[in-house]
Amino acid sequence: MKNRPFLQRLGFACTGMAGAFRSERSVRVHVLAVAVVLSVLLYVRPAAIWWALMTLAVMFVLAAELINTAVEHLADHLHPQQHARIKVVKDLAAAAVLVASLGALGIAVAFAVTILS
Repeated sequence: MKNRPFLQRLGFACTGMAGAFRSERSVRVHVLAVAVVLSVLLYVRPAAIWWALMTLAVMFVLAAELINTAVEHLADHLHPQQHARIKVVKDLAAAAVLVASLGALGIAVAFAVTILS
């Protein structure tokens, strides 16, 4: 799969995103959050720094969720039975999503405090 043309690699990424969107409720929730954040930004029209911070935050959470989904699919494929070490890997990937989400929440709180003051 290495050294493929850019458009083909972009197609792989789009296929992956579409598959994750179809199969994972959490991915759909995060995509909905992206839409809500974008709507709020369009309505409030804050300074460019807030656009950058909010965009980075929601995209980082979505990226973490996609990585978590990939890890879960790979782990389930390689070892379908319950296994303590596989559970650790899945829990760590889920924790990464939690950390990213908490960071995004912190940015959202700072945004709300700034906008409301």
